[in-house]
Amino acid sequence: MFEDYPELLTITEAAELLRISKITLKRWEKQGKITPIRINSRGDRRYTKQQIKALLGLETDASPVDSSPLSF
Repeated sequence: MFEDYPELLTITEAAELLRISKITLKRWEKQGKITPIRINSRGDRRYTKQQIKALLGLETDASPVDSSPLSF
């Protein structure tokens, strides 16, 4: 299931795997259920496979992610 996806997932990919809408994923972010990694100057969201697996109950050790923007 997860093998076809990169380590960092877009909001669309994450929502698709969780079978929820992107709006629900954003709501979960506001509730603190998941913390995206922000990339580039626009602040696009990326989620790790580990975070998604934890939400699905497939992984028990989901360490928090630093949500500060990445700069390249």
